[in-house]
Amino acid sequence: MATVVLVGTLDTKGAEYAWLRDQILDLGCDVVLVDAGVGESRTAADVPAERVARAGGTSIEVLRNAGDRGPAVTAMGEGAAVVLAELTVQGRVDAVLAVGGSGGSSIAARAVRDLPIGLPKLIVSTMAAGDVAPYVGAKDVTMTYSVVDIAGVNRVSRLILGNAAAAAVGMAKAHAAAPREAGDERPLVAASMFGVTTPAVDAARERLGELGYEVLVFHATGAGGRALEGLVDSGLITGVLDLTTTELADDLVGGVLSAGPDRLTAAGRHGIPQVVAPGALDMVNFGPRGTVPERFAGRNLYVHNPTVTLMRTTPDEMAELGRRVAAKLSAATGPTVLFLPLGGVSALDAPGLPFHDPDADAACFAAMDGAVETERLDVNINDPSFGRAMADRLHGLIAGGEQ
Repeated sequence: MATVVLVGTLDTKGAEYAWLRDQILDLGCDVVLVDAGVGESRTAADVPAERVARAGGTSIEVLRNAGDRGPAVTAMGEGAAVVLAELTVQGRVDAVLAVGGSGGSSIAARAVRDLPIGLPKLIVSTMAAGDVAPYVGAKDVTMTYSVVDIAGVNRVSRLILGNAAAAAVGMAKAHAAAPREAGDERPLVAASMFGVTTPAVDAARERLGELGYEVLVFHATGAGGRALEGLVDSGLITGVLDLTTTELADDLVGGVLSAGPDRLTAAGRHGIPQVVAPGALDMVNFGPRGTVPERFAGRNLYVHNPTVTLMRTTPDEMAELGRRVAAKLSAATGPTVLFLPLGGVSALDAPGLPFHDPDADAACFAAMDGAVETERLDVNINDPSFGRAMADRLHGLIAGGEQ
């Protein structure tokens, strides 16, 4: 029978979790109830708070005596993650469901962070109507807004929590019924893409498919770049075709799609073959035109659509981006090749188009000179030959062990 694991603070949400447990049992799933609360609970748990605290490297007595909520939330989140990992190894997790406010959501988010992609993870939270990035990160976490506070089972919360229980049961049953035999065993390649580099990645993806690879494409929106880096860290990726490194521009200039300073480091750190291009380094991303910071008012701005405004990077910014890319690639411990499209780094960076700026591109390319082996192609990045060339070279690095 499929199993739903409930992770929650039973000292404050015991009645709600007891209700959820009954709902899930009635819907035909087993339940494992994990208590991640610090205070005394009136609801019996399958995994008590004492065990969770020990798994988090402390004791429930220490946390109670300290009376400091922040460290307690951190410790119980770490402990819950250990408990979930153990239950996963035992085959006792087909879905995880948690409900709570900011503290409970933080515990749950940490608890599910290391679970495999594809294992259902659902959090009903008072925080889900705002920025959920701190809770979701780069994982497949589903969040539902609670509408009302998680404070008793009432006419409204009964609907929200009931839907969550039904969703968790449905996902758990589907997960439990999924075939466990080997499926598509083609080597996995991670590729980065943006709207303005899509033709290049499509050409590369098609060629890699012909060569026997399965390609996972990540949209370079900040979260996409973090997800790519995380999947490389997981050990599932055979090679990386990092054609679209645009998130580095947002990190440098202050755009809204930064993937953080660790972008473009995982493959190099793990020695995984990678081919890299400066795709869409010509742009920084903002929201609607009115949201662009005033300090950029005189810059080259392009309204991509009503919700996205792009700003052309300057020669100085491009030079710094080139230096950052060069530093990251030169530190790589595995085979690495840089591809430079001399005809422009995006669909907007071509003669007659808004971001065409050969001087800025040249500044970027010059700053990369000599960092790693480099191939220069006299085409725009979206010329099909560019993507295919990157794909062929990546295949050579993987299959032939080229350095």
